[in-house]
Formats: sequence, C-alpha cells, structure tokens
Amino acid sequence: MQISAKADYAVRAMLELAAHGPERVKASLLVDHQGLPHKFVETILVELRRADLVCSHRGADGGYTLARPASAISLGSIIRAVDGPLAEVRGLRPHETTYVGAAEHLPDVWVAARASLRRVLDETSLAQVLSGKLPAHVQRLADSPDAWLPR
Repeated sequence: MQISAKADYAVRAMLELAAHGPERVKASLLVDHQGLPHKFVETILVELRRADLVCSHRGADGGYTLARPASAISLGSIIRAVDGPLAEVRGLRPHETTYVGAAEHLPDVWVAARASLRRVLDETSLAQVLSGKLPAHVQRLADSPDAWLPR
C-alpha cells in the first residue's frame, strides 16, 4: 500500500482538529502545526467537508471543526474522502478483478489485502491515534519487530 501525501496530510489535519476540538481551528494553524502546504490543505479541507468529516465556519471567528466526535471518525474514512477506495488493482476494486489460468486465484489475495487494510484503518479512530491507545490488534502489528523492517 502506498499512502499518498494527500491522505497523510488529511489525517494529520484531522488529528490537529481533534486535538483542538471542539474549538474552531483556522487552516493556518493546521499548516503551521503540521508543516503542511497551505494551498494543498485548503483543497483537502474542502474534500473533507464534502465527505461530512469537517464543518467549516465563516467569519472572523471562523475555522474548521470535526463534524463528529474524534472517536467516530476512522482513518479509513478520511483516506477514502481524499483518495477514494483503500485498495485498487489497475483502477478496479479487488473483488472486480478476474484472471485465468495460473492467476485464477489472485483476486482472493487482493480481496484479503483490502480486508487487512480495512481491519487496521477502519477500526482505528482519530481519538485512538491522538491518545496512543490503538486497538489491540493494531498495536500488536505495530509492536512486531518485522513490521519496522524495510523489504
């Protein structure tokens, strides 16, 4: 899996909103605290608003807030809001792929890989990342020494 810059920035911006909630947060604070590119963040915030993950407030006291509690927003929902499906194979969803011959069973692997991503990203909330209290199955994966080795 490759996590795009856009997805990384979106999750980081959402974590900043969660950390400052329920106060309204200006985009400039998100940019400053996380070292993000301003124009990119503005675009991302529009996409997050369209996905009903953030609310925007106009005016001098305006800014952004989470649309729901941080405990009710998964990392997967944020990534989907800015990048689309979590897993794709040549522009198809894993369950839409078909192969013949020696590759006949490859869709099962692609579907399993997507299920694994969902298990981590859809079951981990902003609140859990913010607190460092990740779901047990996610923490076990992160605690594995092999997980930190490049391959």
